[in-house]
Amino acid sequence: MTQTEHLGGQNTIWLTQEAFDKLQAELDHLKGPRRQEIVAEISAARDEGDLKENGGYHAAREEQGKNEARIAQLEDMIRRAEIGETPADDGVVEPGMLVTYKFDGDDDDEAETFLLLGSREAAPSDDVDVYTPEAPLGAAINGRSKGESVTYEVNGRPQTVIILDAKPFTS
Repeated sequence: MTQTEHLGGQNTIWLTQEAFDKLQAELDHLKGPRRQEIVAEISAARDEGDLKENGGYHAAREEQGKNEARIAQLEDMIRRAEIGETPADDGVVEPGMLVTYKFDGDDDDEAETFLLLGSREAAPSDDVDVYTPEAPLGAAINGRSKGESVTYEVNGRPQTVIILDAKPFTS
């Protein structure tokens, strides 16, 4: 059974309970207080008069569009979420793991670290890059172990990475 099959299909997003709760809290805020704030901003700007040259009105409408898009995105993610336990600390790359790797053959390359997760929106902070298991690098190393070299294609060219470490992510 592949990791994707285990997770219920390619459209499944693996999340810890903590990550799921954070997304749900963000969704609740955007659908409640934030939506009301934006409606109030639009109403106040509309009361100022001519809408063609009303920058505040257009900015508020743009913000409303962004808010509604994020709501739709969060609702979709929550609908597709599969809550899972933090993975075992066994050095095997899988969703929920903080993976450290470097490109093979280039001694000048520094090691890079990312979180393999089902969704960028579940990122713990801006300090950690997030890859999905469907991304080229994520797909290439998913299920592989610490110490393995893996070759995958990037823009039609082979790229080899060495998995230096894979540990469960803890926030």
